Amino acid sequence: MKNFINKTFKYFIFLLAVTVVWTACRNDDDEKISTSAPTINLVAASVDENGQPTDLSSITVGYANNVYIIKGTGFATLQHVYFNDYESYFNPNLVTDNTIIVTINEKTPYANVNNKLKLVTKFGTVEYDFTVAPPAPVIDGFQSVNAADGDNIVIKGNYFVNPVVKIGDVQATISATSLTEITAKLPAGSQGKKISVTTLSGTATYGSEIGTAFYDDILYGSTVNSGWGETHDIAYSADPLNIKQGEKSIKLDISAWSGFQFDNAPSFPAAAKGIRFYAKATTAGSQNMQVMINNNWGNRATIDITGDFQEYRIPWSTFGLSSTPTASSTNIIFFNQGNANVYYIDDLGYYY
Repeated sequence: MKNFINKTFKYFIFLLAVTVVWTACRNDDDEKISTSAPTINLVAASVDENGQPTDLSSITVGYANNVYIIKGTGFATLQHVYFNDYESYFNPNLVTDNTIIVTINEKTPYANVNNKLKLVTKFGTVEYDFTVAPPAPVIDGFQSVNAADGDNIVIKGNYFVNPVVKIGDVQATISATSLTEITAKLPAGSQGKKISVTTLSGTATYGSEIGTAFYDDILYGSTVNSGWGETHDIAYSADPLNIKQGEKSIKLDISAWSGFQFDNAPSFPAAAKGIRFYAKATTAGSQNMQVMINNNWGNRATIDITGDFQEYRIPWSTFGLSSTPTASSTNIIFFNQGNANVYYIDDLGYYY
């Protein structure tokens, strides 16, 4: 989300200067108070991204919790300022008959709204086309990762207002959408491509490519090798906070110096660059985890797994491999180097 003001020092200096000018000019303005209904000529951002005053260029899109200048006539008896019928407070000292400085209320709605700025004065009301944009879109995941071309996928996240979905560079057809969920049809040539969602406020791209999962709520071909001093649940669904995407994750309760092993991982395509997954640890703070392929203890990846889901990408070279492993008997081991802990792993696969 764009944020033109961050309550920086520069902004306060600017606002102070404007207040002084306003106070000095109010006597002249008061003598010229209009008794006609208000009119709006333009809306402009008060400061730019660097906290500097703008040139008052006309805009039609703004963001909640940011400051804007409204130019027009008949503002001296201003009573109310509304964006999308939600009231924003204004400081009367920053209002003259021709100018208003106002901060858009941070709770102003942006979905299923009229996209109007409305001013109410003692002598009338005026509306002006103005859109309060949502924050930039966020993608939490999509299902299923291994969907075939022509299948529908469900993208979950937030701030999906009038979204456009692309698979690689190709636009997908959307059949249903809400603020937090999109259903879209995969076009031809989607395999190995990434999903992006674009709105008025920006673009979000999810890390996992289509068709690259060997765990995505279910295991694709792999089997689990028990007996490493651990207990596991490959269909964990009790707490959404321990699920990165979809409806399930893998829960691993691993003793110190023990591990969890996938056998018979699906064959990786030659173009794959390594393995990827999301993981978090129950115990607060970083927890060292080692990852290896085909029992190669001499070439292990050591990663810090924290209390929040993070994406990990490990190239083949870390495992001592010069190219993609092709044997169908490939195994992948997650080894707990530190104290006993509970881990959650989700969206496990490979990347290009």
